[in-house]
Amino acid sequence: MPIMSSLTILNPVFVKSAPSLKDAPDLGGLPEIVLVGRSNVGKSSFINVVLNRKNLAKTSNTPGKTRLINFFNIDDTWVFVDLPGYGYAKVSKTEQQKWKANLETYLKKREAIKTVIQLIDARHGPKESDLQMREWLIYQDRPQLVVLTKADKIKARELNQQVANTARLFDLAPENIITFSTQTGLGKKLAKDRLASILAE
Repeated sequence: MPIMSSLTILNPVFVKSAPSLKDAPDLGGLPEIVLVGRSNVGKSSFINVVLNRKNLAKTSNTPGKTRLINFFNIDDTWVFVDLPGYGYAKVSKTEQQKWKANLETYLKKREAIKTVIQLIDARHGPKESDLQMREWLIYQDRPQLVVLTKADKIKARELNQQVANTARLFDLAPENIITFSTQTGLGKKLAKDRLASILAE
């Protein structure tokens, strides 16, 4: 694959929604950038902003709406994969376990995964389920990028505190955490630059 100096988006397309790994499309081994996060953290909005599209990924104000694995082919060069949100309590325990099993199976066994982007709501900071996901990804030796979403919803001082807190809990340097807002565009260029670097590796 050619080295990418910047992340150029020409023709991103939605490919498929799959209930599990066995139903995932064969995309020829294209590198996959996988999004994980609690329900309603803004994964679909993140995809739309990074790809410069308004409604490619369907957004919803209803937590737990995304129950399938969604695939987006970016110019036959790489793939965005949106996994179901975790930590949503208003479904049955059986359903929660099913989501968890599908999510973990995909993250563990999908060979094309290049990096996992973990999105965390800046208003609330990392919850227990976020910490568990972080630890699990480290255990599975999956490279990660951490993004604090909805950064425009809190004051700058609070945002700085959340960055520092997340850095401490995740054992990261604060500068390695991206603060992101779909409303103001904060973090969009940085996110695209990081993705370009990851895909060029």
